[in-house]
Amino acid sequence: MSTIKIEKKIVKYRVQKPEAEAAPKTPVSEPAKPKDNVIWMHEKVERPEVLIGSTYKIKTPVSDHAMYVTINDIVLNEGTPHEQRRPFEVFINSKNLDHFQWIVALTRVISAVFRKGGDTTFLVDELKAVFDPRGGYWQPGGKFMPSTIAELGHVIERHLQSIGMLKKLELDEHQRKLVEEKRAEFEARTKQTDAFSKALFPEGAQLCTKCSTAAVVMMDGCYTCLNCGDSKCG
Repeated sequence: MSTIKIEKKIVKYRVQKPEAEAAPKTPVSEPAKPKDNVIWMHEKVERPEVLIGSTYKIKTPVSDHAMYVTINDIVLNEGTPHEQRRPFEVFINSKNLDHFQWIVALTRVISAVFRKGGDTTFLVDELKAVFDPRGGYWQPGGKFMPSTIAELGHVIERHLQSIGMLKKLELDEHQRKLVEEKRAEFEARTKQTDAFSKALFPEGAQLCTKCSTAAVVMMDGCYTCLNCGDSKCG
C-alpha cells in the first residue's frame, strides 16, 4: 500500500462508500392491499327500516298470562361471502303489568349488549343461572326451569342456535343408543307397577291429601277430589 503525501490544507472530507451502498435505493412500491369492507357488529351500526324477527311464547304456571319474546336480527354484509345474521334487539310483551318495570329494563340491557357486538352468547349462561327464591317450575315434558328469567335464557339460546351463533348440543350415536336402552328398560320395569296407568281420573289430577289418590281437579274455582269428594271450599 503506497503512501500519499498531502501538500494542501484539508478543508473538508467525506467517507467513500462502496458503489453498491453508495447508489441510492429506489423504493419498491408494495401492491395496494384491498380494503376490508366487511362490516362487523358494533354499537354504531344504524338500525335499518326492516329487521327479520322471531317471536317465542313463554307460558309459565307462576303467571296467568303468557309472555311473548320477540328477537329481531340484522343481516350484515348481505349478498357477500361474509353475510351473517346477528341479534339486534329484544321485546317482551305481556298482559301482566306487575313485572312491567323489570321487563322494560331487561329488554333494554339485552338489546344494548346485542348492539355492542362481539361474543354476546354469554348472556345465555347468565340468564339461565338465575333462580327464583320462591322455587322454579316444571315444563311440559319434564324439564325444570329455576325461574322465568332462566326460561328467557333458554329462548335466547334457541334463537342463537337457529341463526348459527351457537351449536346445538347433540348426543353422539353411542350416547343416544344408551339413553334409548335405559328408557326402554325403565318403561318395561314400571309398566306393570304403574299405579296410575289405568287411572279413572283425568290426566294431570293432583294427589288428594285425604284419600291419597291422584283425583284432585279444579271445579267451579275450587280444588275437589273426584274420589272422596274432599273440597277446599267445604
